[in-house]
Amino acid sequence: MLSCACPLHFYYRRFAEKNMRTFKQQIKQILAFLLFIAIFSNYSSVFAETAETKDENAHHSQKSLDWPGVYRGFLPCEDCKGVKATLALNKNNTYILITQYMGKSEREFVEKGKFTSDNERNMVVLTPRDSSTTRQYVVGENMLTQLDNTGNLISGKLAERYILRRTDIKESAPSHSAH
Repeated sequence: MLSCACPLHFYYRRFAEKNMRTFKQQIKQILAFLLFIAIFSNYSSVFAETAETKDENAHHSQKSLDWPGVYRGFLPCEDCKGVKATLALNKNNTYILITQYMGKSEREFVEKGKFTSDNERNMVVLTPRDSSTTRQYVVGENMLTQLDNTGNLISGKLAERYILRRTDIKESAPSHSAH
């Protein structure tokens, strides 16, 4: 690089360096502002939902249940010890259901699909990707109760075993342990 002893060249370089620093600071401020907007735009629906749920008389399943979550249970089985079931409901109304037939096979069966809610009946309906057969559950406080094929509660001595309980709830402050 050629160096010029000309005073104009010195002032020009100084002016360009100063403007570049100012430009970089402006870009950083704009990016910080956009990040702030992006973060809080994701929480706006949560704030709106919280305000709606303050009405004690309004009881809708999607509002009373924090939809995203993991539910587990040990369902009855005719030809095995039981079906270990894990159901994950995602924020985008998709789900993953993992089942394992205990005492029969170590294999885990994975079912993926979408779910819809029926607020009038306080239900969720799971529709798998690869089948038209749906599963229906009644929504309770931190639990889902599986319904039969006609949408009715299962009765009998095994009825209590058709409940999936939410397992990802944090009731107390997390303790920090060494990893």
